[in-house]
Amino acid sequence: MERQRPGCRAAAAVLAGPLLSSFLQAARVSAQQGSLAAENGSWAAEEAQGNESSEHAFFSLDYQHVQVPFEITLWIMLASLAKIGFHLYSKLPSVVPESCLLIFVGLIMGGIIYGLNDKSPPVMDSDIFFLYLLPPIVLDAGYFMPSRPFFENIGTILLYAVVGTIWNVFGIGFSLYGICQVRAFHLQDVSLLHNLLFGSLIAAVDPVAVLAVFEEIHVNEKLHILVFGESLLNDAVTVVLYKLFRSFCEMPAIKTVDVFAGVGKFFVVGIGGVLVGLTFGMTAAFTTRFTKDIRVIEPLFVFLYSYLSYLTAEMFHLSGIVAIIACAMGMKRYVEANISLKSHTTVKYFMKMWSSVSDTLIFIFLGVSTIGENHEWNWPYICFTVIFCLIWRALGVLVLTFFVNRFHVNTVTSKDQFIIAYGGLRGAICFSLVFLLPDFHRKKLFIAATTVVILFTVFVQGMTIRPLVDLLHVKRKRESAPTVGEQIHIRFLDHLLAGIEDISGHWGQYYWKDKLEYLNSKYLQKILLREYDQPKSSIVLLYEKLERKHAIELAEAGQLGHAPSHPSLLNSDRTVITDKKSEDTLNPDVLENIQEILARNLYRIRRTGPAYSRHRLPGETEPTEQAKEILILQHRSLRADTVGSDGASSRREKEDSSPAQGSPDVQPRLCRSLTVGNAEKVQAVKQNRSQSVCVIPPLQPGGTAWGEKEEAEKELTLDM
Repeated sequence: MERQRPGCRAAAAVLAGPLLSSFLQAARVSAQQGSLAAENGSWAAEEAQGNESSEHAFFSLDYQHVQVPFEITLWIMLASLAKIGFHLYSKLPSVVPESCLLIFVGLIMGGIIYGLNDKSPPVMDSDIFFLYLLPPIVLDAGYFMPSRPFFENIGTILLYAVVGTIWNVFGIGFSLYGICQVRAFHLQDVSLLHNLLFGSLIAAVDPVAVLAVFEEIHVNEKLHILVFGESLLNDAVTVVLYKLFRSFCEMPAIKTVDVFAGVGKFFVVGIGGVLVGLTFGMTAAFTTRFTKDIRVIEPLFVFLYSYLSYLTAEMFHLSGIVAIIACAMGMKRYVEANISLKSHTTVKYFMKMWSSVSDTLIFIFLGVSTIGENHEWNWPYICFTVIFCLIWRALGVLVLTFFVNRFHVNTVTSKDQFIIAYGGLRGAICFSLVFLLPDFHRKKLFIAATTVVILFTVFVQGMTIRPLVDLLHVKRKRESAPTVGEQIHIRFLDHLLAGIEDISGHWGQYYWKDKLEYLNSKYLQKILLREYDQPKSSIVLLYEKLERKHAIELAEAGQLGHAPSHPSLLNSDRTVITDKKSEDTLNPDVLENIQEILARNLYRIRRTGPAYSRHRLPGETEPTEQAKEILILQHRSLRADTVGSDGASSRREKEDSSPAQGSPDVQPRLCRSLTVGNAEKVQAVKQNRSQSVCVIPPLQPGGTAWGEKEEAEKELTLDM
């Protein structure tokens, strides 16, 4: 969109605290009057000399130097304190949505500013909203959006977002034009193009308002993804139609070529935004492949590439919202596989914090900007705008869902249709677009109508949608995560349905999903992932992930000596040993060898801290290594203890009859673990590194044996 770039003063005008400015200005005036009254004083005489010795002043005030960052910080502090205050009373957020409370706080602040300054409060600048406040919210929504339900319902979402938005734009525009023809309303000067222009900005569902309300009522996953996906993807339609009708209003005559150019531009805006987002997403994934030694900057690449995709799309007049969603969803799978666990936690919490602050500021400034003299109150036009928004939204959902249910097995129920129609909330996007309208004599009327529609949808619909969901018994979101068995069955059904579609020649969603998965595993993962030598089976990966989590929990709880709850899939290297005759004394070389083996194989609980590094967080690679080490040692210990308890007596008899040292009949046996048993009673250990064998003499009487001869011979044969 063609937006004017504000300078620092413009940003300060929007994010400034006029109340604070008035207070400080009054303080300065009173200070000047006080200095004039004390003109004969020593300090007054010193100031009268032209401030020649200003370096000797003990106190000075230079508010203009820090005005912009200081007032921005105060507004963020006010918004954060307001959120804390709302949640102190636990029952209040369950009755009133947080967005309503924030707008109410903004209305109070706007009234105070208007009463003190006797002029309209500053309006939120469109560039500040579109370039700084909106991207964090959309990035958070796209990065954490569940990909499976989104792509399973992508056809329905596009139908609602594209066809439904066009339906609402033309329905509201033509209906309002019919109202303008009534002489009693005195609106004959509002043309059809102006009504269509107003319909293009008021018809779009706002993602900020939808996200703020629907996250609190916890509806089922499909219903949430349909409403929220529509609010995200209708940005391309809104941008194209808004620019198209705005250019038509400035043209002396409209040609057929202009109409077709507008239709073609819709595809350019939407598809171009997707391509820009995917390009930056793949670049971010490829960049994080080389950040193994510089972990601290990994979260920075996630935010930089996402924001660059949004700015690049806006620079080429494409859909920035579509671009940042495509970037977030495209890079998430590969970035999370490359970055460390601490970087993932940083990305998660910083993204949530950033979007929460932006969301709070948007709703507060909506309330602040509502108060003022920039409205023209024509109540018939305003009331019919609200009515037509509700009617055309409901008709569009009913008609489009009728066609959707004819081609889908998992249909959209009548209760879900009502919530989809009732959940079409408007918010800050249409509020910012209405201030970008060219100046004409009815602009204030459009601003007033937009303000009333936003307040009605957020307050009335936002506050009543939760009781309606409870009254209609709409299916809620499942709180518990799917079990491993459910995931296996889901994956099995995906492969089965993909095979059925392939055999029948039907190219459905499962067919394309299988093809994309093949492309991903064949090419993309090899290029974008740092470590591709992982097992191909996702079930094995999930199982090992659960093993590591269990080991870390045991380490944190101090229960490393306990046996694991389930067997492990991790295989350990086995070492061949031979029995030797015991010696009375320990050789120093043998003792040093024993210490080296134990130091290499035992889990070192107390480790010295690593040296400080600017590019690496302390201990960021230890959890995974420690988890693997714990698992290997635990399962070796369990296996060796089991063998030792079953055949202790028989092994002692075999040890008594074992051949002497240096006998040619010595047979090698398998050592399951060098960390199990009584290490103090081991007499000698000789390791042959060239043949990877450990030569261990038999234990003293009372020591623990390592294994039976016959079993060792069988396992040695299998290994060879």
